[in-house]
Amino acid sequence: MRLGDVGREIPVAVDGDGRRLDLRPVTGDIDGGFLLGGLARARAAVEEGRLEPLAGAEGLRVGAPIARPTAVLCIGQNYAAHAAESGSAPPEVPILFFKHPNTVVGPYDDVAVPPAAEAVDWEVELGVVIGRRARYLRSAEDALDHVAGYVTSNDVSERDYQIQHSGGQWSKGKCAETFNPVGPELVTADEVDPQALRVWSKVNGEPRQDSTTSDMIFTVAEIVRHLSHYVVLEPGDLVNTGTPQGVALSKRFPYLGVGDVMEIGIDGLGAAQRQRLVAAQP
Repeated sequence: MRLGDVGREIPVAVDGDGRRLDLRPVTGDIDGGFLLGGLARARAAVEEGRLEPLAGAEGLRVGAPIARPTAVLCIGQNYAAHAAESGSAPPEVPILFFKHPNTVVGPYDDVAVPPAAEAVDWEVELGVVIGRRARYLRSAEDALDHVAGYVTSNDVSERDYQIQHSGGQWSKGKCAETFNPVGPELVTADEVDPQALRVWSKVNGEPRQDSTTSDMIFTVAEIVRHLSHYVVLEPGDLVNTGTPQGVALSKRFPYLGVGDVMEIGIDGLGAAQRQRLVAAQP
């Protein structure tokens, strides 16, 4: 985890007793350089009792558990039921779009609604954090060796910007500030079966999405392998793997507005996220 004010987050490790241990003796931050070679050092420091609990940790803001990803890559329509509710056939190959890295915020930070936005939507997604440079990978099995861990990710979207304003591309509807809350925890890959996780969302306390990653059209392993043939994935990059059915785009639910509250969760990846929507300030 990363705790503290924006731009001043402190890296911590959570031990088996739930204590938040100060990771600064091991690393200055949880970034690509740390993920490339530092996870083993951090694990050893925890197991050997060399880290102290971070004083006042419970009262600190929770930031995104990864710092400064160089890229946020997203897979569209990766659950068949979501593709259907969007009016599309299931894709034959992974659909790729990008979010700006500065959309990444903490799991409890406010989400800012752009001044002209009228179709803001929620999307719970399993986020994959890359731990080793991935290029031209030969197999899905090899691909999983390049994953550092997993996070809960909310791919907030503005559907009019995505569909009506984007000229066939989606990113205009994906890149507004605060449109990708992440965390609260990064759970290392050895502790997670990425295809056996319940994913769910609520709006103002009412259920919206409730599915499992076993329903993905393209598995995490196949997504990473496939992407590596089109883009070099760097340590610390975030890959959002798609969302299940139950979003406002389905027309079964209203879009979000200022004052609404989203709750987003993935079982096994720490506490649920919670964000309130506020008006973006010029």
